[in-house]
Amino acid sequence: VQLVESGGGSVQAGGSLRLSCAASGVASSRYCMGWFRQAPGKEREGVAVIGSDGETTYADSVKGRFTISKDNDKITVYLQMNSLKPEDTAMYYCATDFAYPACLDLRRVAYYMNYWGKGTLVTISS
Repeated sequence: VQLVESGGGSVQAGGSLRLSCAASGVASSRYCMGWFRQAPGKEREGVAVIGSDGETTYADSVKGRFTISKDNDKITVYLQMNSLKPEDTAMYYCATDFAYPACLDLRRVAYYMNYWGKGTLVTISS
């Protein structure tokens, strides 16, 4: 499985970005797909995940501002990021795998994800 992220960039606080992650290989629309981020000097954290039936979970820090969605036909996951803050600055990674039953548990799901993209950088200036 290969994952390719796109859509990162630099915007001012309050702006928006839309990240995309296209999966190829033996990825399945039945897989759990998610977005994770890692800021300099900080640990990786889960941002949002979406399950096979479209169920979602968000980190508290992004609830109400970020929306995860997916296109099952394209096996592509998106992250719409609005009202961006400087603290959202990080490298954003998408990941996928079957991952159940941990798919919707942001504290655990990363350990079940064996397929990761190389990341796309998001920089938010104040």
